[in-house]
Amino acid sequence: MAMSEDETVLGEEQTGTGHFVYIVRCADGSLYTGYARDVTRRIKAHNQGRGGHYTRSHRPVTLAAHWRFSTKREALQTEYRIKRLSRPQKLLLIEQRAPLPL
Repeated sequence: MAMSEDETVLGEEQTGTGHFVYIVRCADGSLYTGYARDVTRRIKAHNQGRGGHYTRSHRPVTLAAHWRFSTKREALQTEYRIKRLSRPQKLLLIEQRAPLPL
């Protein structure tokens, strides 16, 4: 289920329909990975304390990377895989803006 180059969306805010996996950098430097239909709205929710439980106590968050998928299933499977990566692997993924490790 590797994504093609044209399906990868990184480094810019993206709204609209679709299924997204995103990584945010929290105020303390930690990383949080999640799923959203609208990345911009989800980041705002995190920063207002209405996002994931973890990010409520680690605000503000900033978007580090995100990827768009055509199906929810693909996005959720990718979210799970990214969450299993080590911190150095996640940082490399963000830094290189590489295709996802699927």
